Parts: sequence; structure tokens; C-alpha cells
Amino acid sequence: MSNQSQLPATGLLRLRQILSPEGPIPVSKSTWWAGVKDGRFPKPLKLGARVTVWRVEDIRELIENGAEAQLARIQHSSQLFRRSGLPNPGGGQGND
Repeated sequence: MSNQSQLPATGLLRLRQILSPEGPIPVSKSTWWAGVKDGRFPKPLKLGARVTVWRVEDIRELIENGAEAQLARIQHSSQLFRRSGLPNPGGGQGND
């Protein structure tokens, strides 16, 4: 994940700064939110009714603690489900 070096040292990130293509995490929004719900991904902070952010430190920790392998498995299983026509257990159909 080469985009990790583009993350600020500290601060807060919006979802579009975390997920690909702009961010370092290559998963769909539905997969991300399912991961937040089940504890695979960091919990967000709510700054307002329509403003959700994550701490940069939490995203760096996710990347550094082997998330690349976990994300690759998630992507691979999502691709298999899409090809099979079965519903994606990661939440949604991956059409984000």
C-alpha cells in the first residue's frame, strides 16, 4: 500500500481519503462499513450529523498490522461471490 506515505502524520481522515482510488485501502464502501461493524476496521468519530472521520493513527495501525493480507482475502472472496451470482456476505453486492 504505497499510499500510506501520503497520509498525514496526525489528524483526521474522511472515508474518501481512506478508500481507493484516492486512499490506501482497496475495498468498497459496503465492505468497509461491514468491517467497521464487525471490528475488522477502526471505529469512526462522528463530528456532526453528516461528518464521519477516522484517526490517521488508526488507519496507519490497520495498514501496518497485516491488513494488506486481510484486505486481499476480502477482495478475493468478493470477486468469487460476484462471479457466482450469490449475495456478498461482506455487505451488499460490491456495486459502490
